[in-house]
Amino acid sequence: MRIDSLRNYDYFSQLTDKELAEVAKVVRTKEYKKGEIIFFEGEAGNALFMLEKGKIKLVKMKESGEEQILTILKSGSIFAEVIIFDEADYPATAIVLKDSIVGVISKDDMENLIKKIPKLSLELLKIMSKRLRRAQKMVENLGLHNTETRTTNILIYLASEYGSANQEIELELSISQQELANLIGSSRETVSRILNNFKDQGLIDTARQKVIIKDLKGLEKLN
Repeated sequence: MRIDSLRNYDYFSQLTDKELAEVAKVVRTKEYKKGEIIFFEGEAGNALFMLEKGKIKLVKMKESGEEQILTILKSGSIFAEVIIFDEADYPATAIVLKDSIVGVISKDDMENLIKKIPKLSLELLKIMSKRLRRAQKMVENLGLHNTETRTTNILIYLASEYGSANQEIELELSISQQELANLIGSSRETVSRILNNFKDQGLIDTARQKVIIKDLKGLEKLN
């Protein structure tokens, strides 16, 4: 991976050119097609991953066989970082939503980098802390709110993470309505009904694998 590409990651943004060159030496770049599995939940963790281009979802499988989407990753995201600090397995399954280019750093190489560049460990902890706060909000959203409020909260979150900078916030998520329902923790039929209700109120519009938020403040008032 090129040094200028590494600068697009917050994790590496504070590094000098010399330090970035050390990182670039150990990054392998891989291409994945839509639908491919990068790793499975429970598989022995042996690498950290960086999404250079594309979209990836992290999911956990329920006993029923349904998937619960934990998060949707965008370009510039680092994931599977938790395996660096112990002998843990991957805690979720990573599935490609859109053809992606991914940088891979082996666990051994990452540990050596941290020894050479100690500030990387602090940056890694910042990523994990942010991920933990997000997970806590997800648990709260799933456990304490009804489906309409969960849907509202997810749309507001997605707008902040993936929305375009227009008056109308366009979410090009590359996910189906079923996958959106999996992210919310409900059935596709229920989420479809709620989205249609929001649409009737003029809050959103929908298209194929796309949601356009027409009135973000209106959505926020529903909370």
